[in-house]
Amino acid sequence: MDPNGAFLDDATLAAHRARLWDRQRLHVTASAFFRDLWKDAPAPKTLAGIVDLPLCDKADLRASQAAQPPFGSYLATSRREVNRLHRTSGTTGQAMNLALSARDCHVTEVVAGRCQTAAGLGPEDTVVHCLNYQMWMGGLTDHMGLEQTGATVIPFGVGQSELLIRTIREIGVTAISCTPSYPAVLAETLRRAFPDIAPRDLGLRIGLFGGEPGLDDPALRQRIRDYWGMEPRNANYGVSDVMCNFAAQCACDDRLHFMAADVLWPELIDPETGGALPLEPGQTGELVLTHLERECQPLVRFRTGDILAIDATDPCDCGRTGFRFRVIGRSDDMVVVRGLNLFPTMVAASLAGIVELSGDYRIRLDHPPPYDFLPVEVELASKQQIDPALALAVEAALKRDLQATARVTLLPHGSLPKTEGKTQRVIRSHP
Repeated sequence: MDPNGAFLDDATLAAHRARLWDRQRLHVTASAFFRDLWKDAPAPKTLAGIVDLPLCDKADLRASQAAQPPFGSYLATSRREVNRLHRTSGTTGQAMNLALSARDCHVTEVVAGRCQTAAGLGPEDTVVHCLNYQMWMGGLTDHMGLEQTGATVIPFGVGQSELLIRTIREIGVTAISCTPSYPAVLAETLRRAFPDIAPRDLGLRIGLFGGEPGLDDPALRQRIRDYWGMEPRNANYGVSDVMCNFAAQCACDDRLHFMAADVLWPELIDPETGGALPLEPGQTGELVLTHLERECQPLVRFRTGDILAIDATDPCDCGRTGFRFRVIGRSDDMVVVRGLNLFPTMVAASLAGIVELSGDYRIRLDHPPPYDFLPVEVELASKQQIDPALALAVEAALKRDLQATARVTLLPHGSLPKTEGKTQRVIRSHP
């Protein structure tokens, strides 16, 4: 792969992609999964032609692994070529086994390194990595991506927050890699175990966040700057079945840059109809990805479930040429209220500007759709008391920003569990 893959011009990138697809389309036919899905039709010779192929999704992969464990019929190599096994977090359903060859690992780590480098990590930094190492891609594979930047990487994982705080102070850690919700866990530990230490006193320069939505909100970013004294960077966006990290922001632009154009082919589709949409500024749609280079479990036209808003397709001031975008939400987290498509990120953005709230919330759905209003549980900030007038004010803010009616339940500070992994914002308790 090209080491400068994030900076390639259109002509160079197109020629590179064509060469990769010429090889990859033949490799994919080694997968019984795609031979069956395509009814033994040959893969198109050009990338433009793949729009005529059927889409596949997570449910298809789950069924394939259930029928042919542990890796499914979309394993396109022999078992002996599997060099590493990961497992998805299972946030949206049954956990999946992910097989990577040595080459797959290398490509994944190089692209992840591009993302972390763009976000500002470099050889002068010492970064503590606080994601789960227990089989999840976010642990070891993201760790290896951090190492690609030349930084000193501390493989800390999750738990033992008091030890983490001591480690940050003793080693002189300058950066932390974690989910956006994890600083709240650390802040609680500081208040309880180190009352004389302010978050800013830890000396963190940069926060490299991923695994959860919400960092697009300027209010959340400013709270992190004010409270921690570090620059928040959206440094780790990916889809585990495809690639653990292929988009990040840079110092010039808060939007995510697509960093894997030399190894992934992106498309946008209408999430309702599956119809193709142009990948151009102003467009919103579901992201679909195709591996141009993947040995063990190559995917073609895989529906990620993530809804993107495309903001720009011209080169950034940083020189990177990938399109820039925001993740609005997931199609499976979308809640339709009286015809309006609502996502947790929209709720988070509305709540972020209300100082009486902690910013933590849950959307709790106790019956199947349709929904006439959005039920939101909102946690109060520290030392705030439950006040019916505040609940009405929050409902008014949500109505103003979302154009939908909400029913708000205020919860005392600390009521909602703080997680070190991904936080599930939409809770569906109905069958």
